[in-house]
Amino acid sequence: MGYEIDFMGIGQGSQSGDAILVRFGNMQGLRNEQTIVLIDGGFKDDGQRIVDHIRLHYQTNAIDLVISTHPDQDHINGLETVINSMEVKELWMHLPWEHNQGLAGKFHDGRITDNSISETLKVTLNKAHELYTQAKSKGIKVQEPFTDLTDVMDNVKILGPSLEYYEGLIPEFDGMPETKSVSAIVENAFFTALTSIKQFFANWGDDKIQDDSSTSAKNNSSAITQIIIDGRRLIFTGDAGIDALEHAADQLDKCFHPAEIRFIQIPHHGSRRNIGPSVLNRLIGPPVAAGVTRPILAIASTAKQGEPKHPRKDVLNAFTHRGTKVLVTRGVGIRHHYNAPIRSGWTFLEPEPYHWEYEDEG
Repeated sequence: MGYEIDFMGIGQGSQSGDAILVRFGNMQGLRNEQTIVLIDGGFKDDGQRIVDHIRLHYQTNAIDLVISTHPDQDHINGLETVINSMEVKELWMHLPWEHNQGLAGKFHDGRITDNSISETLKVTLNKAHELYTQAKSKGIKVQEPFTDLTDVMDNVKILGPSLEYYEGLIPEFDGMPETKSVSAIVENAFFTALTSIKQFFANWGDDKIQDDSSTSAKNNSSAITQIIIDGRRLIFTGDAGIDALEHAADQLDKCFHPAEIRFIQIPHHGSRRNIGPSVLNRLIGPPVAAGVTRPILAIASTAKQGEPKHPRKDVLNAFTHRGTKVLVTRGVGIRHHYNAPIRSGWTFLEPEPYHWEYEDEG
């Protein structure tokens, strides 16, 4: 058994996005001995690039499983082309408009009903609703990626969110009416507070990220996916934030499978609001001495001109502190593979250096 992970080079401007292909199984064998999983589809124009990549490098027109982590445009918009152009056997995506029971009471406006909330979600998340409608019209099996959902071979498993956690996030989604909670208002004010560029200096092992950072409810609704191949655990985080990652770490603590983490996606393109030292310690381990390494690769999917926002140098350093090898796409595709053939024309990529000095928003 082997695998290859293709991080597509999403974002030729300053907007980062995600489209990740995973192929695993007998990498020397026939197509029916392999499984192909697509996690997110980038922007609309990325859909055809994904299709072309699969046809060229995987020599197939079929995808076994598509996972839409959450309905942000940089993750979901390219999936329409994928669904239309390829044979997709199964789609995992959340259907928030079907989780409207009892939500009306969470909003200030007394005229709101559960049914109107459902209709609002269909409009504000129209790309997700269109994708679902499109998949059903093609007879594609659709399942919602909540905790413990697995594929038929038990290689692919959802670590989060749980149904309960997800439904608690829906009232705070963008475009929803004003809730009786002010958390979203406070969060948005915090998001716009950091605008000036400053010079930073790093010390090995000194994390500049914080445990109390927060991200949006929609980001925290991201499906967090685990794939286990040959005793190697691969974790894909979408745009999940600290709170969601803590729940996923709880699931990992309960897992009896002896597989060790060998790969982890750096969440939300390397944003500092999505990862803190405590949850990073749980997922990877505590900081190590300079020069000590762990056999773990971490990749951030970022736009060509995404810096300094994506990725944050302090986030990259935090992963490096823990002995991981860190790579960043910067709009260029990255292929990571294990027990798989070499791909002609693709070359070795040097890991991200430790950033002792860097400019960032502060």
